[in-house]
Amino acid sequence: TRSDRSPVCSQLAGKRILITGTTGFLAKVLLEKLIRDVPDAGKFILLIRGNKKYPTAAERFEREILGSSIFEHLRREYPDYLASVLAEKIACVTGEVTEPSFGLAPAEFARLAGQVDIVVNAAASVNFREELDQALSINALSLLNLTELVKRAGDVPLIQVSTCYVNGYNSGDMYEQMVTPAKRGIPRHPGGYFEVDTLITELQQKIAEVKRNNADPAKLPAELTDLGIREANHYGWNDTYTFTKWIGEQIAARELLDGTLTIVRPSIIESTLREPAPGWIEGVKVGDAVILAYARGKTRFFPAKPDEIIDVIPADLVANSIILSMAEALADRGQRRVYQCCSGSSNPIILGDMIDILQTEAKQNWQSYEKLFYRQPKHDFRTVSRGTFLAAMGVAKLALGLAARARRLLGMSESFPLLESFNTTHNLAVVFSFYTSPSYTFQNGNLLSLAERMGDYDRRVFSVDPKQINWKQYLGQIHLAGLNRYALKDRRRGVAALNADTQARAKVAEAADVLRVKGFAE
Repeated sequence: TRSDRSPVCSQLAGKRILITGTTGFLAKVLLEKLIRDVPDAGKFILLIRGNKKYPTAAERFEREILGSSIFEHLRREYPDYLASVLAEKIACVTGEVTEPSFGLAPAEFARLAGQVDIVVNAAASVNFREELDQALSINALSLLNLTELVKRAGDVPLIQVSTCYVNGYNSGDMYEQMVTPAKRGIPRHPGGYFEVDTLITELQQKIAEVKRNNADPAKLPAELTDLGIREANHYGWNDTYTFTKWIGEQIAARELLDGTLTIVRPSIIESTLREPAPGWIEGVKVGDAVILAYARGKTRFFPAKPDEIIDVIPADLVANSIILSMAEALADRGQRRVYQCCSGSSNPIILGDMIDILQTEAKQNWQSYEKLFYRQPKHDFRTVSRGTFLAAMGVAKLALGLAARARRLLGMSESFPLLESFNTTHNLAVVFSFYTSPSYTFQNGNLLSLAERMGDYDRRVFSVDPKQINWKQYLGQIHLAGLNRYALKDRRRGVAALNADTQARAKVAEAADVLRVKGFAE
């Protein structure tokens, strides 16, 4: 049997796995992989928040998860098996991770705890512009509720999905260990985690003060976003997302000091390398915003050093890393482990090479990507130094501002293509430049050692080694084809279709508040 060949499948056989965040990109890849390659798993319990459109977890699962193209392979090749899994092994629980007991009645929460053997927390707000109160609640304080479930369930393992970028403004080699803040001293507990209670209290007091002093409710979200980025920068992080994810790691480590905790940190997650289909992706990720802007002729350059490592990892390798860590945590309890799923230390690609690969493919085969490229790219995409970028943007801002005012006086629209290109370049530079400019390299030695311990079958079926990535093939063919097929809609389908330009603008607009803090805007 498969379990005889696979320690992973053996450990997960019969286990009841609670997963949060399954309406998101990564957790969909994880769930599909578990269903497909761990057939003896006992049950998949999906904690899903209801919304106005779909009030129950079951409705959201049917519409937003089961209906996803991630399940195309299973629907096509193994429809009967998929149907049996849906009927016998999927349990949807309507609940909110940010609420005590997930908003369930005490008896319901107790019953849920009695049905869980392991918890994977993939729920998060990855919005860099999230208001501080929301980011703190979702990315950090929710760990209080999740660890309560873990303890009530009998100290079952928790797999906490974090991000490599909790390393913040540190520099050098970043190892698989708890991260020391780069700027401000936060006391460290002998147990290895940092004591964040005082920090959280201070943040909550500042949030309350902003809300109390706010005279215009319409401006409150922006004020809370500004507060979050200021506090993140103050302690040594680029944005509210990475700051609050770090706080979440500390809460999990404190609450499970004597329990079983594995923190899995991916770097920049992009489309799948192979499974369930090469290039599968959902939505436009941060890096893809740059590709879309170039494809639409909205930008030609941004500030970066072409010899900087850009740490990208395919989503299926991240899902496999989570699965390996699940099996290990079940087999050897009572430990705290940290794994970084990344490419920079063992198969690095530098930004200049990435640009060359994408640009060459775009110029030679742009017609193969009809949703991505509307016309053949005519200009090169260049990187420039930060000083040159700031000087050029300063001059351009002045000139374009004068042009916009002149157009307004003439009764014309203040917006015009050159101004839109300027704004796109400006915002993209900030969103993306931090993730190419940190002077550190993520190490993944512990994760690779874990894979070695699992044996030949599991190393092949649940592969995590980034050395298998051929960057020219992955970026220049697999990823572009996946972006074109899965993330973008045919522009000929009319205004009801998802507009790629709109999605790209929404993604790069996440940096609007970071611009001011980082000194790019003014």
